Amino acid sequence: MAYYRRKLPHWLPAGKTIFLTWRLNGSLPAGLRRSAAKSVKLSEGEKFRAVDRALDQAREGPLWLRNPAIACCVVKALQKGDAELNYYKLLAYVVMPNHVHALLTPKVEVRKLMGGLKGATARDANKILNRVGRPFWQDESFDHWLRRDESFPRFISYVERNPVTARLVTRPEDWPWSSASDVAI
Repeated sequence: MAYYRRKLPHWLPAGKTIFLTWRLNGSLPAGLRRSAAKSVKLSEGEKFRAVDRALDQAREGPLWLRNPAIACCVVKALQKGDAELNYYKLLAYVVMPNHVHALLTPKVEVRKLMGGLKGATARDANKILNRVGRPFWQDESFDHWLRRDESFPRFISYVERNPVTARLVTRPEDWPWSSASDVAI
């Protein structure tokens, strides 16, 4: 089992599929971060859903991923990590205006694949935004490894339906920056 620590501990058994979420730097209001962290009555899953709901409802703050050129950079990087670099098997993904969800089975250390994904996409996005050298992604990410194969459909649905839940589209396949879409990037 791989273990690494940033602000949060990460335990990732080899060969297990993981659900990953990462967000733009500064995309979550500080008050919400503090209240979610301090809430002992909520399970970790409930805390995650509260933060995800806040990200989905955000209408201000950094929303750079709604720029089609930047969203395409992220989708291409996700697809490259699977098809060309063979870092993981990509099962589902969605690029939202301020965060990304991915369901994948790693073939390399998660630290390595996340460093590659976040590093390459941050450089490309910051060039597009004319803000080279500035933080783009939040340092930390959220990960959850799937313990049972029967949970795959539920997680795939959660990922691909995120734009519907956020009321950005009415059908998952209408969101072009998702594995639910058949739009070629």
